Amino acid sequence: MVEAAHSRLSISAQCRPLRISRSSYYYAPVPETDETLGLMTVIDKTFMECPWYGSR
Repeated sequence: MVEAAHSRLSISAQCRPLRISRSSYYYAPVPETDETLGLMTVIDKTFMECPWYGSR
């Protein structure tokens, strides 16, 4: 919805009515590391084997 190249309005002016910050416009997501994905796999596997772990 925000166009940088073809608009007469600044990025700030375009973001204001959408109620998003300028930093949200420029944000680029960072992919998960292999280490994090490995840990998530171990957690998922453990939960699927024993879903009652961690509950009273």
